[in-house]
Amino acid sequence: MLSLRRLPRTALPLAAAALLATAACTSSGGSSGSGGDQRLKVALAFPPAQAMSPYGDDAVTLSRLAVVEGLTRLDGNGEAKPALATAWKRDGDRAWEFTVRGNTVFQDGSKLDATAVARSLTAAQKASPKPRVLSDTTLTATAEGADTVRITTKDADPLLPQRLANPSLSILSAAAYGKGGGKVNPAGHATGPFTLAEVNGAVSATLERNDTYWGSQAKAPGADVKFVADGTARANALRTKDVDIAEYVPISQASLLGGGLVHEFPSARTNGLSLNTERGVFADPAMRAAAREAIDSKALVDGVYEGRADTAQGLLGPGVPWAADLRTAPTGRAKAAAPAEVRKTRQIVLATYTNRPELPEAATVVQQQLEKRGFTVKQVVRDYAQMEADALAGKYDAFIQARNTLLDTADPVSYLASDFTCDGSFNITQLCAKPVDTAVDQAAALADTDARHQAEMTAEAAILGSDALVPLVHERFVQGYDETRVQGVALDPMERTLITADTRIG
Repeated sequence: MLSLRRLPRTALPLAAAALLATAACTSSGGSSGSGGDQRLKVALAFPPAQAMSPYGDDAVTLSRLAVVEGLTRLDGNGEAKPALATAWKRDGDRAWEFTVRGNTVFQDGSKLDATAVARSLTAAQKASPKPRVLSDTTLTATAEGADTVRITTKDADPLLPQRLANPSLSILSAAAYGKGGGKVNPAGHATGPFTLAEVNGAVSATLERNDTYWGSQAKAPGADVKFVADGTARANALRTKDVDIAEYVPISQASLLGGGLVHEFPSARTNGLSLNTERGVFADPAMRAAAREAIDSKALVDGVYEGRADTAQGLLGPGVPWAADLRTAPTGRAKAAAPAEVRKTRQIVLATYTNRPELPEAATVVQQQLEKRGFTVKQVVRDYAQMEADALAGKYDAFIQARNTLLDTADPVSYLASDFTCDGSFNITQLCAKPVDTAVDQAAALADTDARHQAEMTAEAAILGSDALVPLVHERFVQGYDETRVQGVALDPMERTLITADTRIG
């Protein structure tokens, strides 16, 4: 089997194009009894990093492919709406009761009930590593009868309904968990309009319509998905109609594709330079401050993003519209080391990934900016799936990543907790600072939305003051599909949806 990972980077576009051409020739034959040539052909940027486990970033892929669902879903304003739960109510500060949707079955035919919901939420709570959405809370779920689930949290959690919409808290049947624990397999065991029928490693996946779906059935009979890390190959496949939908079209290809194929929309994503605060050169706050002073955001927006991004304002950009009016100056920043002191330090390793095509180019510009300040820089650029574990283990001095700040709960408090607190499960910076933990905890405890937002900006000021992360740019999303042929593609600033039950050809 051809593997993109084993090929040199110069071979990736040709290899990816070959895979997509193969898919174009074979995909329609895989489901002749259910629509054949009306199947969707999709190119995704990120291959599975954890064998489609719901407890990591693969959960978002499952959600974007309309495979998994939680008790709730989020509307366009980030408010919780019914999904597998039809109603809920709060019982005191730390308890909630959710009514489970009746007459609903999993894709394997087993019944959805309160016991199944409690089992899934308990498994997520016990998972190691813990899903990011649970990094700032602990929940206990118990079935009370067939259709009521009681969920209690260690501390008051006013965002629990939004939290339960996170793809990592999707509800799966008993068969997904196997015997004796271990890996969780969502294939055929979820509730969404599409069933994950097959996963071919990091190369491809096959979706089939779930004919027992509780809601409106999918209009497409299925989808043939290719994981193509090379952005130019995704754009070329869209241009030649080898795929119907290509996510994350590279900025460099957007103007070439034209308006009918390119759909740009606001994003809550901030691209940042995470600095390792625990070991190496950037354990010194003065060196982190020097790195921050070296960065020129406008040069990145103009040179790398061709104006299709916004200059860095903080952790939260224009995709979080209330943030600008509440922003306060960073607190506690160290004085930057002089260039002469910087030149005495050892070589630093600057890492990023290929799945977002602008990031390697951004890394080259950032390297030049850091070297101008006096740093000696070595780049490491690979597929994200090959880098995540090392990044989380703090094996790089600096790591450029694109992070959706609303992905976990539609409120940035979960992002702040998972990425910047001592116990955060996605803490690439390795930051552990009491003022930051205190500020994030205070924000998480507030039920009033306005007060919570103000507290979140206080936490942002503390994090920026540590220089653990240097914001680079605020992204805009560019998704690709032919609007004259493909209908019902979701343009979601929170990135949780792409394919839906309504997505179809024609």
